[in-house]
Amino acid sequence: MSGTIAVLGLGEAGSALARDLAAAGAVVRGYDPAVPAAEGVVATGSEAEAADGADLVLSVNSAHAAVEALEAGLPGLKTGAAWADLNTASPGTKRELAGIAAGHGVPFADIAIMAPVPGRGLRVPMLATGPAAEVVADALNAFGASVEVMPGDAGLAAERKLLRSVFFKGMSAAVVEALTAARAAGCEDWLRKIIVDELTAANAATVDRLVGGSYQHAVRRTAEMAAAAEMLGELGVRADVAGASRDQLAHIADSQDC
Repeated sequence: MSGTIAVLGLGEAGSALARDLAAAGAVVRGYDPAVPAAEGVVATGSEAEAADGADLVLSVNSAHAAVEALEAGLPGLKTGAAWADLNTASPGTKRELAGIAAGHGVPFADIAIMAPVPGRGLRVPMLATGPAAEVVADALNAFGASVEVMPGDAGLAAERKLLRSVFFKGMSAAVVEALTAARAAGCEDWLRKIIVDELTAANAATVDRLVGGSYQHAVRRTAEMAAAAEMLGELGVRADVAGASRDQLAHIADSQDC
């Protein structure tokens, strides 16, 4: 595969990838209906125009636009050009994209971006699955990218990313909610130190303790989180995470009674 790459979607992630690819020597053709192409990127007027002549197309727009972008770009693809979807979409959407691509004879790769792009650019860790995973990884890595190939069908990379997101984004939501409540209670610094100390000391035993404790003490913890959710209401803070924790623990307790 030679060095002409189309980038669809020039938001924060797409622009950074396009800019780094161009700086590394690739010919980059970009399209975004709302964001102008950066210096060094060839501006085009549509997905099909961007894909015209490209050896590889990177779709970096949004999950809800992923199918539409593929269908709009197909008329511009030359024979043998690969399509890589980098959007944070569900595994089902990735499999749908792979099916559409296969129906048109287009090699497809599901690429999951595994860390924030700002500050890393093209060197952000990425995971690739699907029929064209190795081809796409080789093409991008030749320009300095960090793409790891995982054997398997399209959708598996997205699955790994989103499983990770359940933990990281869920933890982030819990920290935000807890600190908001602590601020309302006048003890944010105290709770922040507890959170930092716990995260700093975390190890494999921490995970076992969190999981095991939830099952072993589900009944007591359900009552505890019900009280916590009630307290947040008294403080005028939304109890989204506290309420969800209460409900999850209640479900665990009920399942153990069955």
